[in-house]
Amino acid sequence: MKRRWGKWPKKEPASPLALALLGCLALVHLLFLWFFPVGNNNSLGPKMLEAANEMARAVKLIKDCRLEAGLPLNPSDDPNGTGLIGVRRSIITTTLGNLEAKRTSTNPNLAALMVYFFDCLHLQPGDGVAIGASASFPAALVATLAAVRVLKLKPLIIFSLGASQWGANIPQFTLAHIYQCLQRSNFVQEEPLAVTLGGERDAGLDMPSEGRDLLRRQIIATGWYSFREPNLAANVARRLSLYQEGAGSWEKIKVFVNIGGSYANLGIDARVLSLRPGLNRGAFSFFGNRGGVIQAMAARHIPIIHLLYFRGLAAEYGLEWDPLPLPPPGKSRLFRELRFRDKRFFWLNLIYLSLVFLGGVGQLIKNYRRDLITPR
Repeated sequence: MKRRWGKWPKKEPASPLALALLGCLALVHLLFLWFFPVGNNNSLGPKMLEAANEMARAVKLIKDCRLEAGLPLNPSDDPNGTGLIGVRRSIITTTLGNLEAKRTSTNPNLAALMVYFFDCLHLQPGDGVAIGASASFPAALVATLAAVRVLKLKPLIIFSLGASQWGANIPQFTLAHIYQCLQRSNFVQEEPLAVTLGGERDAGLDMPSEGRDLLRRQIIATGWYSFREPNLAANVARRLSLYQEGAGSWEKIKVFVNIGGSYANLGIDARVLSLRPGLNRGAFSFFGNRGGVIQAMAARHIPIIHLLYFRGLAAEYGLEWDPLPLPPPGKSRLFRELRFRDKRFFWLNLIYLSLVFLGGVGQLIKNYRRDLITPR
């Protein structure tokens, strides 16, 4: 029987099955990129891997410095043998700490995550990175310095020496010793802008007097600039002045990295606890005399990288929680998590899947209309 409206086409259009197969292919493509880490075809991948390797190298240097000082590692607290895990209690311990969080921060791939954060902000060589660190997470400072080193950024560092449990709280191997170890190895060349006691009111009031005296002597021996200012507003103002002077101008400071729970950096307003771990780009209001450096930087529209709540950071970005053994550089779940977060990757695949879906729907409609006009 002849077709009512003309000749049959010589070739049938693509079937819905073929389009469905294209959709399956796209799904396989998504799964492949999800389960395989960032490779060298990604321009950021090599930098992330380099930073992770640099952190691993720095951790080895610090471990050697600790052993040379006659301070053995504790395999029960530090089963990965990093040398960056302190003790439960000492005369320079400030507050309670979470051992699992401290061990999580020693993952060398944390440096890769820092590269990712800096890349999200489009930082360029020479850009200023203001760093405010307590000694509670020394490995997080090492990770930040590794990323800064790889990307050739300018670190502007203020850190304190008091530490929570299992941080850099060994009196004979404080964050001052760790930093000097890295300086001797030329891993970092910059002097800190300032070093403080840390702890309660940034004056070590939660340490015994012998702990405060020991840290004061250590600071004097380094020759680094130090100040004591228990008043929060005055302390924050002093730090902001040091950062601005170190950078040359506020415009040159592109990000503030907070490491740990410093009194001066966090302030005393409970609202700071709502700050999510990792990168925060939205400005929020300065909390008057209760706000710390974080709030002051955010009020200037300077992005914040918040490294304190490591369980949340691990869950959000795919960093392994308390891993044993530590993942080798570049072999972390973090890499595929970040690949999936790539906006270009997301939108390209969304467009592709949408086109496949719309093509399939269009083909079904076309076939349905053809069936309506075709005699049975």
